[in-house]
Amino acid sequence: MSRRQIFAGNWKMYKTYNEAVDLVKGIMKDIADIGSKEVVVFPPAVYLRDIVSLCKNSGIDVGIQNIHFEKEGAFTGEISPLMAKDVEVRYALIGHSERRHVFHETDDEVNKKVKAALEAGLEPVVCVGELLEEREAGKSEDVVRRQTEVAFKDIDIKFVQKIIIAYEPVWAIGTGKVATPDIADTMHKSIRETVKKKYNEKTADGISILYGGSVKPENIAELYAKDNIDGVLVGGASLKIKSFLDIIHVAQ
Repeated sequence: MSRRQIFAGNWKMYKTYNEAVDLVKGIMKDIADIGSKEVVVFPPAVYLRDIVSLCKNSGIDVGIQNIHFEKEGAFTGEISPLMAKDVEVRYALIGHSERRHVFHETDDEVNKKVKAALEAGLEPVVCVGELLEEREAGKSEDVVRRQTEVAFKDIDIKFVQKIIIAYEPVWAIGTGKVATPDIADTMHKSIRETVKKKYNEKTADGISILYGGSVKPENIAELYAKDNIDGVLVGGASLKIKSFLDIIHVAQ
């Protein structure tokens, strides 16, 4: 089955407004020949409306880095999925390792956010991944299986193809370390097996799974060559026009 091939850049808490505009304009200039690849950027929330407007008809989609699971309420500083939809973003990044391990977001909260995103008409990009101590203890697949199972709890099969999974080993994010292509592919295969057991083989074969964790132009070719890797969620290397474009083009 042909799966969507997605190259996403998570800008995290970086870039001023002018820098954000320059970055997206620079990416725009050199994605005319990338075939069926899809490009997504996740800017800081305060810039979303302008970046969405700038990206219209450009071949670049836009997502929000985090949402709350309630539609509205007394949640100071939070952004509801309805607000994100209102500024016309397509994707919502959910359960990023920094949300889980810095802000102590639980598996159950991730599940609530997935449901809320789907209900609002957003496409969730659900992040899963293990800590270094969990990998060293041989628990990588158990941890990621649990995270995946809970994220998909009570999600009807008809919505599954709207969900993208991003495997991001926490020990490889911003550390310069990267999971070898074989490690990444094994973990992606395990995630696909988890989806297969919950739903069916056709559904599992159709879901896109991205790799995230110190992705660079130097390692993208080997990663992307693996059968179960359908694109990447890029952090630091997505903050520079050349490195992000190189990742996209090297993967040709």
